Amino acid sequence: MLKKITLITSCIVFASFAQTTFANMHSPLNPGVTMGELSQRMPVHWVSIEQIKQSLVNTKPINVGFDVDDTLLFSSPGFFRGKQEFSPKNNEFLKNPQFWQKMNNDWDYFSTPKQSGYALIQMHLKRGDHIYFITGRPKTKTEKLTSILQHDFDIPKDKMNPVIFSGPKHGAKTPYIKEHKITLYYGDSDGDITDARAAGAKAIRVLRPLNSTNKPMPHNGSLGEEVLVNSQY
Repeated sequence: MLKKITLITSCIVFASFAQTTFANMHSPLNPGVTMGELSQRMPVHWVSIEQIKQSLVNTKPINVGFDVDDTLLFSSPGFFRGKQEFSPKNNEFLKNPQFWQKMNNDWDYFSTPKQSGYALIQMHLKRGDHIYFITGRPKTKTEKLTSILQHDFDIPKDKMNPVIFSGPKHGAKTPYIKEHKITLYYGDSDGDITDARAAGAKAIRVLRPLNSTNKPMPHNGSLGEEVLVNSQY
């Protein structure tokens, strides 16, 4: 009799557990996903560094351009510090020359070089390409960004060109891309893509890190450009 009671109790507990688990699986907290949702992908033209390299196999050394923030460096720590110090409630710090003087110098020592950026630069150096850095940051009296990039990305001194500070104005990078005859430009923002195209250069999108302070996030591939896979870090 005791065994029967124990068996019945176990069945009731199991049934209750199963019912609770089944209910949780279909609750708003766990809506699940259909096969259609799993297989849905956005029509983005993804490319790898190896594919870019292969596309240049029969091409002589070219001039290549890079944006800096979120393309090569995860520089959000400096921007976060600047906002806290100069304008905690808004983005007015971006118009403050004192912030940019600090950002273009010692605060960039806290910026993390992206692995994808390192791999890209090394690939182009091995090809013999000439590399230029064009940032939307304003120019300041002094800057250490050039030496920081050279160190972080292992660029030989004789291959290193000083960083070009174009400023944030719309289309500001276009004249520099033209001037240096850059045929391939990498950047994370829509402005990078449109500025490069306006200069007659091919633009490839680099993914902005998810934890970047630069919001809102861009819609990668929305301009029909190629997007570098796994380039968020």
